Amino acid sequence: MLHRALYLIAILLVFGCGTTKKKRTYRAPKTISVEGTKEEESVPVLKPKKEKRKDGRADDIIATAMTFSGTRYKYGGTTKKGMDCSGLLYVSLKKNDIIFPRVSYQMAEKGKRIKIPQVQKGDLLFFKTSKSGKRINHVGLVVDVNGDDIKFIHSTTSRGVIVSSLREGYWNYSFVKATRFL
Repeated sequence: MLHRALYLIAILLVFGCGTTKKKRTYRAPKTISVEGTKEEESVPVLKPKKEKRKDGRADDIIATAMTFSGTRYKYGGTTKKGMDCSGLLYVSLKKNDIIFPRVSYQMAEKGKRIKIPQVQKGDLLFFKTSKSGKRINHVGLVVDVNGDDIKFIHSTTSRGVIVSSLREGYWNYSFVKATRFL
């Protein structure tokens, strides 16, 4: 009788857990992959040589920005207590003696526009993330380029200051342009 009771409890635990709703989390980034056709694969792709920067200014700016990793999001914020995407870059650049506009759409007007294959550490990536999508409203700083994987630091409303990849579906879809200011 005891074995039947334990067996019944075990069945209830296994099947009873399926009726509860799992809370959705957004910690793991969504990724989207696109397969190319054979026709696209046969076209040779020439990648331009990447020019190396002589000074370490990009590394210094990146190091400054990385000190804010984990800082929560705060609209208009520019401190460790909270910051938004343009605040992160504004402070990181200012601490390295570079004066830049405070808001992302004005930042997008500075520097030289570059193509994705030319992106290097220290370049800026701009995005339109609002539903209306009328102007640029998000910016990130490139921290690493490994082949076609571009990592950038930015501040998100949901996770604060983090490093993301341009390969992630959301950021890839929202991407507008890249600029170089150094």
